[in-house]
Amino acid sequence: MAKILVVDDDQGMREMMEIMLQKEGYDVTSIGEPLKAIELCRKKDFDLVITDLKMPKVNGIEFLKTIKDQKPETIVILITAYASGETAINAMKEGAYDYVEKGNSVDELKKVVRSALMNKGLIDNGSAEEKNSPGKEPVSFCGMIGASREMLKIFSTIKKVSDTPANILILGESGTGKELVARAIHENSSRSRMPFIAINSGGIPENLLESELFGYMKGSFTGAYADRQGYFEMARGGTIFLDEIGELSPSLQVKLLRVVQEKTFRRIGGAEDIKVDVRIISATNKNLQEKVKKGEFREDLFYRLNVIPILIPPLRERREDIPLLIDNFIEKYSQLFGKEIRNISSYAVELLLNYDFPGNIRELQNIIERGVAMESSNIILPESLTFGAPKFDVDISDQGIDLNAELDKIEKTIIEKALQKTKGSKKKAAELLNVTFDSLRHRIEKLGVES
Repeated sequence: MAKILVVDDDQGMREMMEIMLQKEGYDVTSIGEPLKAIELCRKKDFDLVITDLKMPKVNGIEFLKTIKDQKPETIVILITAYASGETAINAMKEGAYDYVEKGNSVDELKKVVRSALMNKGLIDNGSAEEKNSPGKEPVSFCGMIGASREMLKIFSTIKKVSDTPANILILGESGTGKELVARAIHENSSRSRMPFIAINSGGIPENLLESELFGYMKGSFTGAYADRQGYFEMARGGTIFLDEIGELSPSLQVKLLRVVQEKTFRRIGGAEDIKVDVRIISATNKNLQEKVKKGEFREDLFYRLNVIPILIPPLRERREDIPLLIDNFIEKYSQLFGKEIRNISSYAVELLLNYDFPGNIRELQNIIERGVAMESSNIILPESLTFGAPKFDVDISDQGIDLNAELDKIEKTIIEKALQKTKGSKKKAAELLNVTFDSLRHRIEKLGVES
């Protein structure tokens, strides 16, 4: 049973928290005077302390520092009616786990307390009944993570279809992880020791894509100085993943259909058929059936590729996966950037849970990466989250623009934001921007940045 100490000079607030936490099954002690609470903490061990920020004689930050000095392992959560970014940063720097505003619901405090105790391994992650319920237990599978019914169903489907020879079409918006699903299918198949080759069909010009897919013979066009294998030959015995399949031109659709049906193709300029054993997995963020109706995609190719469809829902339709992904990305980028960030404010999580993520998992990953890079405390706060990519509006007139001048403006804006974030510290700004101090100083002088 986790031991919790509640410290608040407001008797009504203190009693409410004590009753609420006792109902949750915790061993709760409450006290109204911070100096007496400090003395009590010296004599007795508490797993978690909840303290008001504004109290007579000793404020919450001072109380936090004292508790952390004498019992560093004790979790401290601040309760405040005056939450601000500066207050939160100061609290996190002194070792607070999180802060909760007084105006928030009781459920919010319960959630933060439970998260803190789970994070420290002091309580289990849910009851046995909860753990056995569908969608409750997080699952890590081939680089993907999820607890939603939708993702658990996809993981199950991958296991079922991996060793079938059937072609698979993965459907989903940009950023949902279609390539991860394709790789998981390959890794769980008998072809796993053979190559997995991924091609973005929409990212390569048509004239180059054909030679990339099928290869070419020496002298077949200008620059073809030697015979070259294409991706289909390179993937022999393994899997080829064709992303953005809906962007293929009509002529390439015809050539791909032949590979799908006959398992043969010819290099550009070649006279011989090349037979290849390869598993084809395709993906698209387009509605291929609509493209078929409009005559933009071959119906016979669509049915050949769409033997087994796998639909990946957008992140906004499986929000229960968001906290798991956040934790995963925080751990990843904390290690990458050499930081000690291990947590995220409950308010920051709430912002993320209420965001629709048009860029899906890729956008969430970018948001957390920026948050970890920009955060100066040991917890990601709402102020460190940036939604959407930075936008720079540039009007290009008929007379054209000075590209170097426009790029200088963009660079100046970014440097100014970094200096603002670090309160004018060039050293810290250089670290945020991943440039040397001398390089940043040179850019500041060159661009006329006020510092």
